[in-house]
Parts: sequence; C-alpha cells; structure tokens
Amino acid sequence: MFETYFNLKRNPFTITPDPSFLFPTGQHNEALAALYYGIRWRKGFAVLTGNVGTGKTLLIRCLLQLLKRDKEVSYAYLFSSRLAPLEFLQYIALDFGLAAAGKNKAELVFLLSNYVQTRGVRNLTTVLVVDEAHHLSPESLEEIRLLTNLETAQHKLLQIILVGQPELDTTLDSANLTQLKQRIALRARLRPLTLEETKGYILRRLQLAGVNSDTHNVFPAPTITTVFRQSRGIPRIINTICENALVSAYVRQVKSVSPEMIDEIAQDLRLNVVHDSPIDSADGTTMDLRRAFDALLDVCNSLRKPIGPAQEGDKLRGINGVHPS
Repeated sequence: MFETYFNLKRNPFTITPDPSFLFPTGQHNEALAALYYGIRWRKGFAVLTGNVGTGKTLLIRCLLQLLKRDKEVSYAYLFSSRLAPLEFLQYIALDFGLAAAGKNKAELVFLLSNYVQTRGVRNLTTVLVVDEAHHLSPESLEEIRLLTNLETAQHKLLQIILVGQPELDTTLDSANLTQLKQRIALRARLRPLTLEETKGYILRRLQLAGVNSDTHNVFPAPTITTVFRQSRGIPRIINTICENALVSAYVRQVKSVSPEMIDEIAQDLRLNVVHDSPIDSADGTTMDLRRAFDALLDVCNSLRKPIGPAQEGDKLRGINGVHPS
C-alpha cells in the first residue's frame, strides 16, 4: 500500500521490534556497556530502570544476543516476574536446562547452587536476567538476595540483572530490602528520546526502509517536531504515529506529512488525553504512563561481528560507540 507509494522496500515504522532498524543513542550504548561490563567482570548485581517504552527490553535482548555468541556464558531470561517464589525458582532452573520438574524449594535451591558453583570452578559465567522486575514479590526478591550469596573470595558466581520501571527503584529503597540494595554494583536508567534523537530515529528508519533523496521531504522538520511533541520521545509511539501518517499521506495522495496531519492522528489515537499519573520526559515535561507503549530500541552493530577473547576490550569500547553499517 503506502510502501509502494513512497518507494519503500518495507514498512519503516512497524511496531514489531526489528533489530535491523539500528539507531543507537548515547544513553542506550552506555547502559549496554555498563551491563556487559558488569557481567564480563562478574560484578554480581546490576539494575536497569526506565519509564514505559524507553527501550529496556530491546536493550536486554541486544545484551543477550551479544552474550549468546560467547560459549563461556550461560543465561536464564525471566520475562514474566508475576510468579510465586517456587515457580520463580522452577522457571530459572528450567531455563538453565536443569531438571526442575517436581522438585521442592530446597531441592531447587540446591540444584541452582550446584549448577552455578560447578560452572564457577570452570571459570564460566552464569547470568540471570529478570525483566518486568518491578512486579516481583518481596518473597521472590528475597530469593534473589539469597542467590547473590553464591560467590568466591574474588567474584560473584551468579550475575543478576533486574530490569523494570522506576517503581523498581522505589521497591529496592524499602527498609526491608537494604541488604539487597547494598549489593547492587551497577545501575543504569533509560529516558525517552530527545527532539534531536527523534529526528535521527525517524530519518534513519526511512533510509533503512529504502527512501533516499526524498527522506527529509516525507517528514519535514516542523512535522518531526510535532511528532516529538505528541509522542514525548517514546519510540513505539513515534512508530505508531509515523506509520499512521504514511497511511494518511497515501490516502490523500501527498508525498509530505504535515504537522496538522500529525495532530489529527494524535487526536485519533487519544494521545492528548491527560490522566493523573505523570512521568518525567526527556525535556522535563510530563506524560501519563497509560499513554506509553512497550519499547523499541535497536541492537548494536557489534552483534553482527564474531569477537574472540582477545578482543573483549575492543568489543566493550565498540558497544559504546556503534556506527550503523
């Protein structure tokens, strides 16, 4: 439909996360570098937070793809944290490939401890990533605290990353979790895109989808400013707005999207509806949690290149300065 009209090879603003649409920002590269450093140098416990839609899950997927290339690393990824403590331990064990069926809590703890310690003796790295960690119950957080006790005199045997919304920070600040909080070695936080980043994000996606000389004409500067104002820099909302804008331009048989078209789309999507739960935006303004969607942030160029042990330092530096190919 509109792809043919704009001479596009594919939809540049699909809401499905697509790693091929690479637009790394400084803050995402820094967060990725910090998490990778924490794992490779076995710091033990790291936390990544950010408002809804700022790219946390995609960043973690990028990290896991990077780790997957390293045969010395084994990881478990828990994407649903609404589990009872026993289910929590069962899921982790199963994701590590352990025989967890029918085992009670004590047996699961022993199984996990033995697995992590055996790998530690062989100088192998074991990682646990918990997404949506702001939903974790106090009981599950206590299980995580106990898992952080797996260590040698030199380093932690299990590397743990908690990923969640800012409520996770509030939870970790509570008095009954002081012991867990004190073990956090690294923290990273993601924020929405700035106006300049939003501009680069839109233009880069158009270029990757096939638009060449007319790239800047499809979404002129005033239109991009309006997209930023309506989306507050949230990548997936940017995608939703821009995809609808291309459809609207096709229907109207125009080659350029106007600011007025963006405002009409935002009204249709009810982005102007104000609720009572504001969160911080990149430019200091506020927006509502319910207006934000899940995240889209692309993977690093370094994922495309196999890297040997001797190049680890170069790989870490590369994460923090990715250049699109």
